[in-house]
Amino acid sequence: MTKCNKTIFALLFMMIAGVAAAQNGVNSPYTRYGFGQLSDQSTTANRGMGGISYGLRNKLINVGNPASYSAIDSITFLFDAGISLQNANFSSGDLKMNAKNSSLDYIAMQFRLRRKVGVTIGLIPFSNISYSFSGDGKEVPNTDESGSASPTYSYESFSGDGGLHQVFLGVGVELFKNFSVGANISYLYGDYTHTITNTYSNSSAWSNIRNYQADISTYKLDLGAQYSFRLKDKHALTVGAVYSLGHEIGNDAYKIQQMEGSSTVVQQHVDTISNAFELPQKIGVGLTYVYDNRLTVGLDYSLQQWSGMKYPHFRANSNSDFDATSSESDYEQWKFNNLSRISLGAEYVPNPVGRGFFQRVRYRLGAYYSTPYIQVKNSDMREFGIEGGVAIPIMNHYNNRSLLSITAQYINVSPKGSSLIKENYLRINIGFTFNEDWFKKMLVQ
Repeated sequence: MTKCNKTIFALLFMMIAGVAAAQNGVNSPYTRYGFGQLSDQSTTANRGMGGISYGLRNKLINVGNPASYSAIDSITFLFDAGISLQNANFSSGDLKMNAKNSSLDYIAMQFRLRRKVGVTIGLIPFSNISYSFSGDGKEVPNTDESGSASPTYSYESFSGDGGLHQVFLGVGVELFKNFSVGANISYLYGDYTHTITNTYSNSSAWSNIRNYQADISTYKLDLGAQYSFRLKDKHALTVGAVYSLGHEIGNDAYKIQQMEGSSTVVQQHVDTISNAFELPQKIGVGLTYVYDNRLTVGLDYSLQQWSGMKYPHFRANSNSDFDATSSESDYEQWKFNNLSRISLGAEYVPNPVGRGFFQRVRYRLGAYYSTPYIQVKNSDMREFGIEGGVAIPIMNHYNNRSLLSITAQYINVSPKGSSLIKENYLRINIGFTFNEDWFKKMLVQ
């Protein structure tokens, strides 16, 4: 390995260590609901093209469709890692708030196991939860011992953190010419804590604290298929499809309610809901057109059937009362919606085998529109994003196939209800793809 590549690897892992110690990349009040903000489940290269993945076979790591793993050649080892920097603006009427975050998005490596068989191993987030805010004080009628009215104010604050992560092993196999299938098998794990605290201006009044907690661990199975065919010289199409298995999660959820005094904590009770969670099934289809290995254009559509999925809606003043479809949550009205998404993206490289630096730069552009998987206060949500970026070749005498990818995303989340919070994100994604002839080097030795 060259000195240049060693330096790049050192910088990469320094950045990963710094980002991993930072915040988890979100600060949205909507992460109060469900599993939080769902991850894109894509690499920086995919995000630069609107998130398309189902029909892509571009010899980069494409976790969106495991059938694509079979496209790797016999001498290549791929390592891909991505980080993101985010500036978020939240607004509701005259109320405005800004938050800045950073996060480690994914780590993945890919190699060829045998002829027509590619393997990918990686770590990627599934969801993130991070928020903290409080409401205005409300006057509570109170009477002191002398009988005169004495105003007391109550304050309510909300906070939460956690999320789910997935470690996955994927295999893609070319069953016969131009037709490949694949599967990602993931271990999904994580936890969350939501806390609601009611305090009072009267020091003699006790605080009321409600904690909603769960530890989650389960499996996740994603299947994919791709079929490619040539229309004529230099023109090719790939049709892709994916399916994710929906199933129950055998984990419990807890509500811990406490009354807290000056120096005394009295735990009132703990409510438990058994087998409280469920993952939805997902279907997706995509079509990608490639011209002369220079121009790539793709279109994807996916549907996740979240509506009706089990999730712990604790009811106030009840012992473990649960309804999987009820919006009468202990802390606010919300429910699951089906998540649909349509994505369009393109990539252009002037000359993928050219010797000039700018001939090998990849230019990417994309957009998507989706309906998020939660509905708050009977108000539907809408989300759209516009994305673009470049992939810069890392030029050295060893090889010219490694890439530094930079993608800029503008994302808008708009609920229909005028009283709800609108979100605008500007996100910079940075991805490092190391494409090395490791196995060829070993054969030469």
